[in-house]
Amino acid sequence: MTPPLSTKQHTLRRLLPADAALYHAVRLEGISRHPNQFRIAVEDEAGLPIERVAERLASAWVVGGFAGATLEGIGGISRFDGAKLRHKALLFGMYVREGARGTGLSGAIVEALLTEARVMGVDQVILTLAADNTRARRLYERWGFEQYGIEPRAIKVGSDYFDEALMTHRLV
Repeated sequence: MTPPLSTKQHTLRRLLPADAALYHAVRLEGISRHPNQFRIAVEDEAGLPIERVAERLASAWVVGGFAGATLEGIGGISRFDGAKLRHKALLFGMYVREGARGTGLSGAIVEALLTEARVMGVDQVILTLAADNTRARRLYERWGFEQYGIEPRAIKVGSDYFDEALMTHRLV
């Protein structure tokens, strides 16, 4: 694992199973405040037992950005399994609390995730995001991600459909 990183206002570190409740609260905040931006429904995430959240933190590499003891942002990376897919990882679950936006925390989280992807030895990182989320798209483009497609009607909230943009970043 790489050492903790920091911005002027935040310290970043890998979240461990012991951080499950803290992580889950921030993730639920993001999903509930921005339901059209996440493919996970609030009711699905809220219903997870804390043990399952802890398992997620044990199996994926999830980073948290802290201001003191307060978790302000999260993001994860998970390597695909199997001989034909191990060259790829998925960047998932990015969320930075509103008060921490514009501080450099989002970029620091993406940087930490890409650094860990290199440590994992993957060739490329993929992600999906709501197609209309221009702020997130600009963030990922600054870090070298390129859009390679749109999945129409990928997310359904009530009777409304939302498209997802598919992005990739080649590390080698």
